[in-house]
Amino acid sequence: MDKKLIGIDLGGTTAKIALLNKEGDITEKWTIKTNIEDNGSNIVQDIGNSLNQKLAELQVKSDEFYGIGMGTPGAVNFEKGTVKGAYNLNWVEEQNVSEDLGRITGLKVHLDNDANVAALGERWKGAGEGGANVVFVTLGTGVGGGIFAEGKILHGVRGAAGEIGHVTVVPENGYDCTCGKKGCLETIASATGIVRVAKDLAKDFSGKSKLRDAIINDEEVTAKLVFDFEKENDELAKLVVDKISFYLALALSHIGNMLNPEKIIIGGGVSAAGDALLKPVIAYFETMVFPAVRESTKISIATKGNDAGVIGAAWLALPNEEA
Repeated sequence: MDKKLIGIDLGGTTAKIALLNKEGDITEKWTIKTNIEDNGSNIVQDIGNSLNQKLAELQVKSDEFYGIGMGTPGAVNFEKGTVKGAYNLNWVEEQNVSEDLGRITGLKVHLDNDANVAALGERWKGAGEGGANVVFVTLGTGVGGGIFAEGKILHGVRGAAGEIGHVTVVPENGYDCTCGKKGCLETIASATGIVRVAKDLAKDFSGKSKLRDAIINDEEVTAKLVFDFEKENDELAKLVVDKISFYLALALSHIGNMLNPEKIIIGGGVSAAGDALLKPVIAYFETMVFPAVRESTKISIATKGNDAGVIGAAWLALPNEEA
């Protein structure tokens, strides 16, 4: 009988848990609330209990699984199976996640950063199509990324590889970033950054624009609204999308020129804009990269959505000969 996989995608609000076959197809999935009280001391126990309960309900034994793969926010030591600095989980100090979850479930646990496992999910079963060189960029509340190069996920010497959101794209007079720098990509191309750009450009915009009216009237403005107006040919919205596309393409061109991946995949909530984002980004990207890169590196939108994390996490548990 073929063994199966377990994937866990831990977030600040919920933990997504899935059972998968070794081909990466989800056969069962559910979510539990992430309890961040008491310094997040109950999180791992809650996940372990939920998993054990589900396996009991399904009358499945733990020895039918290769193991557990798990993605988590924070600075992950994937070799030791620890994480620290996951502030949205209240995990300030180092947590022995792999050891603790392994003790509760009786299974070997493989841990990595949540952006990395999302990259793995898209690379394995999504838009990355199994390529050996794939970069994943997630545009959400912040901007994150994961790099799959020469068949391996890159971690860097301190686990900080793939921090694409903190590539400097505006070296002078850039917006302040939460990381302490100025002009990071995250300050422009994240969902919050797009709104910031829209409000800034609206100050000097004198033409007719529904977006400008919404901003002036102090209505709720979101990244989705900006793209919706852009699709209606709203002049201010078109300026905003053009600006963020330029800076996103600039950051992606650095990745393209440096790594020459087969694919750069854009995911996260902002990627729901689809071609309205993809087309201008590609147009700028192609003017910024080395000719060989322009011919070989393709940019596309992610296809696995919220399942990318659990799929990529599960991949971590595959034996090397299967991966």
